[in-house]
Amino acid sequence: MKNTILVPLNESIISQMVIDYLINIGFDPEQVDITLLHIFRKPSAEEELMGKKFAKERIPKIKKFLNRIRKKLVDNGFFEAQTKIKILTKQYLSVTDGIIDQFKKNQYKMVMIGRRRMSKSEEFVLGDISIKLVRALEETAVVVVKSK
Repeated sequence: MKNTILVPLNESIISQMVIDYLINIGFDPEQVDITLLHIFRKPSAEEELMGKKFAKERIPKIKKFLNRIRKKLVDNGFFEAQTKIKILTKQYLSVTDGIIDQFKKNQYKMVMIGRRRMSKSEEFVLGDISIKLVRALEETAVVVVKSK
């Protein structure tokens, strides 16, 4: 039975750490299907001011980033056919909403996400995606890779 893993990523250092963790965790590449996911959330007021051109320019950059991550996985023994890229341009109110929606549509066995260090006040104001996922996805494994 294959492990299906959803790996939400952005262009952060913690995303690189998640991939390094995934490579080193010791999965049998024949038994793993990986989906590298990027979610565009609904833009903030400041992002709206930057315009649609800015948003459209982000898509090729994200594709290039995810293809580089995919190549790294393949170079480390994972199979290209079992490593998919998914970019959601449907704008969710939050990244968490997008991850939960994708999880429910595809019934992954695991979600692997990074978590950067935040102060208590940052966590209160911004929320913590990893904690929200652990609470919302009670029926699955949620692996949280913390930044150093």
